[in-house]
Amino acid sequence: MTEPTTPGGSAPSERTLVIIPTYDERENLPGVVERLLVAAPDVSVLIADDNSPDGTGEVADRLAADDVRGRISVLHRTGKEGLGAAYIAGFRWGLERGYTVLVEMDADGSHPPERLPAMLDAVDAGADLAIGSRYVPGGSVVNWPWQRHVISRGGNIYSRIMLGVGIKDITAGYRAYRADALAEMDMDSIESKGYCFQIDMTWRLLGNERKVVEVPITFTERTIGHSKMSESIFREAAVNVAKWGWEKRRAQLASLLGR
Repeated sequence: MTEPTTPGGSAPSERTLVIIPTYDERENLPGVVERLLVAAPDVSVLIADDNSPDGTGEVADRLAADDVRGRISVLHRTGKEGLGAAYIAGFRWGLERGYTVLVEMDADGSHPPERLPAMLDAVDAGADLAIGSRYVPGGSVVNWPWQRHVISRGGNIYSRIMLGVGIKDITAGYRAYRADALAEMDMDSIESKGYCFQIDMTWRLLGNERKVVEVPITFTERTIGHSKMSESIFREAAVNVAKWGWEKRRAQLASLLGR
């Protein structure tokens, strides 16, 4: 199979931007960036900091200044507006600068940078979105209490049933997108904030008949700092997924009745 290429003839991953949103991650960020640039030394990095009170933005600035290859940039945002807003700002930044693959990666070390090359290979082979998946063969989770396993597995099963999709880890936050798949989206209409944002993005790509694949990863729970999960994030996902599933079934019924 011939690898899909960009208009210039190169593989999409040759111009990859990894977007790392941060809020109070000063202790985790340096190690994550170091691992990333060892695993994938030719990628660019955008740290999107939501005005962290712990000084993460200043740490990011130092990382950028110390990188002699100029691979690291910092986007200073005015406040904590949620994961979705940070990624959308990063997507726009990357699209404006001509990157052809844009990656989502957490700053807490839970997403293994060492698996990024495999995800980029999947995009180069034809995927519009490669998801770093915990729930396909070869994937796993380390250091989670049983309650988190139940919530995560349950959320994914609920989403698959309600939306009628086969993706095993639709809530996963480690992702590599082809830029042209992002460019055709109406990002102004995306309001999801928490991990519902990941479901929302996947749902939109599938609606645009884009190809989504899952690449196994080992997800390791953070050892420093605190999770940003909250009850409102779970509620947002449950309500929106039910709405999207109902809209899909209503459209299918209308199509059948209209025949």
